[in-house]
Amino acid sequence: MDRHDAPAYPVGLRLAGRRVVVLGGGQVAQRRLPALVSAGADVVLISPSATASVEAMATAGEVRWERRPYREGDLAEAWYALIATTDPEANRAASAEAERHRVWCVRSDDAEAATAWTPATGRTDGVTVAVLTGRDPRRSAAVRDAVVAGLRDGSLVAPHLRERTAGVALVGGGPGDPDLITVRGRKLLSEADVVIADRLGPRDLLDELPPHVEVIDAAKIPYGRAMAQEAINSALIEHAKAGKAVVRLKGGDPFVFGRGMEEAEALAAEGIPVTVVPGISSSISVPGAAGIPVTHRGVAHEFTVVSGHVAPDDPRSLVDWDALARLRGTLVLLMAVERIGPIAATLIAGGRDADTPVAVVQEGTTAAQRRVDATLGTVARTVTEEGVRPPAVIVIGEVVAVGPGTGTRG
Repeated sequence: MDRHDAPAYPVGLRLAGRRVVVLGGGQVAQRRLPALVSAGADVVLISPSATASVEAMATAGEVRWERRPYREGDLAEAWYALIATTDPEANRAASAEAERHRVWCVRSDDAEAATAWTPATGRTDGVTVAVLTGRDPRRSAAVRDAVVAGLRDGSLVAPHLRERTAGVALVGGGPGDPDLITVRGRKLLSEADVVIADRLGPRDLLDELPPHVEVIDAAKIPYGRAMAQEAINSALIEHAKAGKAVVRLKGGDPFVFGRGMEEAEALAAEGIPVTVVPGISSSISVPGAAGIPVTHRGVAHEFTVVSGHVAPDDPRSLVDWDALARLRGTLVLLMAVERIGPIAATLIAGGRDADTPVAVVQEGTTAAQRRVDATLGTVARTVTEEGVRPPAVIVIGEVVAVGPGTGTRG
């Protein structure tokens, strides 16, 4: 039998702590890196450039990025390699090196020349489903979807072919854990031709998309590159008018500091139908995942969600910080890590007790979640000392002290 006709031998790679080399920082890397990071791999990205989302992963320390082209010897110590550059000669040379060093290697540009194929994968309730059908990746994705759906509802029966959703779906992806997206949101993703995704959306879901789905990076990295809102609106309109099923995948809920209404208005002005799929807001779910109820009987009868993307003294601020300081309930701050110092000082000056408990929950609901505890008077120093980075949710109020608490106290 010719080796190209032989079926692939399925195996699960245990990559935790082992060197994995990814060549190229484009869309393929953006889709595959989250799964490699989740597997605990020691990922080295080699590429002169990268998408905004890939750059964010490197900035967060999830992968090590060497900003240069491939060179001979890069794969010598690797256990696994993903070759996805735009340079055919570099891809061929790297593939040949992988063959010499017996490194299992996936090539995005030439599957026949690779020594490994990436299966269509899905995850549910601790089970990973991986499907290979040789040269038919769309069938692999369809079989994967059927098995995962069957596992979720207990039937293990493939669902009937669903009708495509016209227009654009604004889908709230939830706080980060891919299992926290709604059933309807996941269904619309499975039917999409184009997905325009934010950095804070559930990025692991991108790895489950069939290969033909176009993923557009709309990541907004703080103080870094951004896809302007006008460009996002234009992309939504362009692809919808081309007759494609478009999903705008956003973190949390589209209408909670997600600029979803701006997108809905732009689409409506062009006569494009819009479906809004609410998502679980990080303002409630992230504190809950960290053991903090935003309300609690006898402690807090209200909670207020506030954007901290501008400081209290910024003329653009629409927040009445003095009124917030007088409230007795819970304050939940989003996008406030970099301005927590002036925010805390303003609240204290407005009458909030400096000893009020505060919790900062970074990357809530994901595998990287951590909670840091402080008080209103110490939170600015604690955030700096603990190296807290966005995305993080800040909870201010007596509810922080309810329950056992697992954070580092500052």
